[in-house]
Amino acid sequence: MRIAISFFARSLLVGTLFVTSMQGQDATPKATSDMPGVRHGQSSDGHGGFMQGGMHHAIAKDVRLDVKVDEAAHLATVRVGPLALPANTSHMKMPQPQELFWVVPFDGWLLAYHPKLMDGQGGDIPGVVLHHVAFWNMNRPDFLCPNKEEHIFGAGGEMTDWQKVPGFGYQVQKGDKIRIETMVHNPTTISYQDVYLEVSIPFQEPSASAAVKSYYPAWMDVESCNNSGYDLKPGETQEVGNVTLHFSGVLLGVGGHMHDYGKQLVLEDVTRKEVVATLDAKTNEQGQLLGIPVKIFFEQGGYALATDDQLKITATYNNPTGKVLHDGAMGIVVGYFLPSNGPALAGLRREDPSLLSNKPGSSPNQ
Repeated sequence: MRIAISFFARSLLVGTLFVTSMQGQDATPKATSDMPGVRHGQSSDGHGGFMQGGMHHAIAKDVRLDVKVDEAAHLATVRVGPLALPANTSHMKMPQPQELFWVVPFDGWLLAYHPKLMDGQGGDIPGVVLHHVAFWNMNRPDFLCPNKEEHIFGAGGEMTDWQKVPGFGYQVQKGDKIRIETMVHNPTTISYQDVYLEVSIPFQEPSASAAVKSYYPAWMDVESCNNSGYDLKPGETQEVGNVTLHFSGVLLGVGGHMHDYGKQLVLEDVTRKEVVATLDAKTNEQGQLLGIPVKIFFEQGGYALATDDQLKITATYNNPTGKVLHDGAMGIVVGYFLPSNGPALAGLRREDPSLLSNKPGSSPNQ
């Protein structure tokens, strides 16, 4: 285990894990609850995304999901678009795509995620116009918050590239239904037409000659098992949340996700009375979020966690605007979790996605 985790750590340093994946977001949205259209974070089948639950947006028309699977290259390419992005438009005023769905056509492991933005001719579009994209496995509950679907991938304006972790992958089964939630904005002075978001996903099919350990995404949220976004009050504030670990195992590494004016994330194991990680956000002079560090645990063979450990997450912000920023904050510590009993977590899968309630405010113990 120690050797495998050392490999992970080196990859983690190069690829920055995946946990600064939705930075650079617009921290000054204006509520538009009377706008007709879609309630973002709540799909037509009742499954909420929890990233931006409760927001109302106009629907972007004619946005499609195209997926190509190159079996010889072991590469799946997921494409969302086209999108029209007028200049100087916040995510609250921008028409947003409806949630889209990809049914995985193979058994195996997803090994990495490489997002990019382009126009219809393949030219580069700046990543800043992506507010966030999130992939959710509707056939699997989050092992920390079973009322949520399992959040397997996220990216934002900085277009973080999720590198391969040698020997590890996210296991999928043929027929898994992946829900794709995309939100865009355009804080620039340039309008863009026919924009496409493309995510390239290398995968590995089962093979006796190449063993893969299955990791599980661990999203530890200051809003516990509710919607991730919350109102950011003026001045320095702290938001605290708690989750209970139902399985033993090790954290291989953690990072975090915040919005502008974020200062710090702290993950604590309350049961053991230990600080697991302190992550100080990097911001510019205007308070815009530039990055959040990654902490790895390879020297001790991973950070061991026990069943029923209580985990506490604290997010510190300093909002200098003098006003409340509606849904202006998130505080999430994100990591890869390697369970002691892999089959126990694998057994959480549901053949029927409707068995996952995944509604804001529902009990995390359902």
